[in-house]
Amino acid sequence: MDEMKNPNAVIWDVTFACPLRCVHCYTESGRRPPKNLTHDEMLRVADAIISLRPKMITLCGGEPMTIKRIVDVARHFDDAGVRVFLYTSGWALRAPAVEALADVVTKIVVSLDGATAATHDRIRGRAGSFARATGALARIDAAVARRTAEGRRAPRFGIDYVVIRSNYDELDAMCAQVAPRFPHLETLYFGAVVPTGLASRPSFVEHELLSDDQVAELIAPDTVKRLRAAAPPSVTVETTENFEVQMNPDFLARTPSFRPMEIEPDGEVRAMPIYEGTVGSLLTEDPLVLWRRSYERWADPFVVETLNAIRTRADWAEAVRRIDRRFAAPEDLERIARRPVHVPLGRAT
Repeated sequence: MDEMKNPNAVIWDVTFACPLRCVHCYTESGRRPPKNLTHDEMLRVADAIISLRPKMITLCGGEPMTIKRIVDVARHFDDAGVRVFLYTSGWALRAPAVEALADVVTKIVVSLDGATAATHDRIRGRAGSFARATGALARIDAAVARRTAEGRRAPRFGIDYVVIRSNYDELDAMCAQVAPRFPHLETLYFGAVVPTGLASRPSFVEHELLSDDQVAELIAPDTVKRLRAAAPPSVTVETTENFEVQMNPDFLARTPSFRPMEIEPDGEVRAMPIYEGTVGSLLTEDPLVLWRRSYERWADPFVVETLNAIRTRADWAEAVRRIDRRFAAPEDLERIARRPVHVPLGRAT
């Protein structure tokens, strides 16, 4: 596996703290201890990541903007020549923070899971989250316009839309009504919900996981063509089934360029993105050793057998649950056991 020497993209969930309570949350953020590091510890983790020479780092969570010195962490990567992408709900993204981020990040992506406040707020679990997200997008748009006119560095920015059954019928409205509000918006990505974290619960699968037919329709050329026609010409619209994060053995074998590493807030390295189970801490062990342990997990016989059995999206959710039960730490197994049954959206809780 010489081609696997280094990861080329790193995802760091810098905190599990979050002001929202999204029904599909992949990390269960806001419902578990945040696992925050001190600033000095974060820089140590950053240095360990930089030593692996990744092309890019994605800072997400939870809500990364709850970390007081997240801009300094981003700058640390930027100074090392690592492109920084930051994913945010926009809840706390004020103008000064936008301006500070603009100096150090390559791209800011705001999560928006509905074309209306009613839909987005219901999915995100907090009233006012749509207004906060669109307000953040407006501030980013204004900063990009101003900085571009002044010949200064300006970040790219986009919208990430997690597609579940409850918001499936608002894709066209996102393109035609929401995207035009932000003239400098670069991308609008519609991604089928990944059945991990809270989205792997059988009750969520029953009510909100996209069916295989819906996923096929989402990524169909005619759908993409229709959505692109509805959006402003300057916006790149893409749809994805998010198949790559399944870590399917055949896909990995034919796509050696796909080399992701996911890190939890406290520096623990997940063996596989989206699946529970860590292989050690960047604070205490050689990053290359942890990376080797990670991709060795990809070829674990149990993992290969489990992933090769997937035929449907529901199968994928079951595979996630199996792998999580096999490799999760005891405290994570306890958290998984406490997950509440998903209540269909629109009903009283």
